[in-house]
Amino acid sequence: MPTDSNHHRKVRSDVPFYSGLLGFTGLYLLLILSIVLANASYITWPDIQAAIGSEAIQSSLKLTFLTCTISAILSLIFAVPIAYSLSRFHFRGRTLLDTLLDIPIILPPLVVGLSLLILFNNFPSRELSIEKWLNAHGIAVTFHVPAIILAQFTIAAAFAVRSMKNTFDQISPRAEQLALTLGCSRSQAFWKVTLPQAHRGVIAAGVLAWARALGEFGPILVFAGATRGRTEVLATSVFLEINIGNLAGAASVSLILITLAIATILIVRLAGDRR
Repeated sequence: MPTDSNHHRKVRSDVPFYSGLLGFTGLYLLLILSIVLANASYITWPDIQAAIGSEAIQSSLKLTFLTCTISAILSLIFAVPIAYSLSRFHFRGRTLLDTLLDIPIILPPLVVGLSLLILFNNFPSRELSIEKWLNAHGIAVTFHVPAIILAQFTIAAAFAVRSMKNTFDQISPRAEQLALTLGCSRSQAFWKVTLPQAHRGVIAAGVLAWARALGEFGPILVFAGATRGRTEVLATSVFLEINIGNLAGAASVSLILITLAIATILIVRLAGDRR
């Protein structure tokens, strides 16, 4: 039987461990809160009102919600079947496919934007590029709103795939297999059994994709530009305000972005809570 002194010695030995956990958590949390508070303390309420009342920022806000929503929907349309395939089927090249899907996450955002720009304007050649073919059919992509959506989607979809794969991995395939033995096709089993169980994950993946699209800057700047009133979203609004020396305006828009980010993160957490 362990003595009381041995028990107390064991408890005391864990104190540095718990102190380390709390210390590192607290320091990083302090950094995050300091960033938010520093941004908020730099501006005044009139600064925020001026930013929100600005016609350019209002246009940017509307375009941001439009493009982020379209990007999130597109991300889900692609993420659900891709994640389901990776979670349920084992096939040759699966590891390679899984690796390639992480490229938009790993690559620097500016590289993604530059690659999209080259793809549309120099592939397969400068004389016969995708952009020229689209322009011939009355469709403009580069430095227009579709470029914003494509830039956001390219990265947001990768995050949505990871989120949905995690969701499908946590759902037992037994109910789906039972549905197959009862006469359901694979498609019917997916739509009637698996997908309803994954509804929280779908919501979480969609909101995550929306939030990821909200924060995109590099790919949009390179591929769509930052033209005021045409291809300006909130992320590029910060850049434009800094360029004209309006730091209070840039901080105000940043605060709007922070507020939206916190709201979307809370939605993801609540949607992902299975309890």
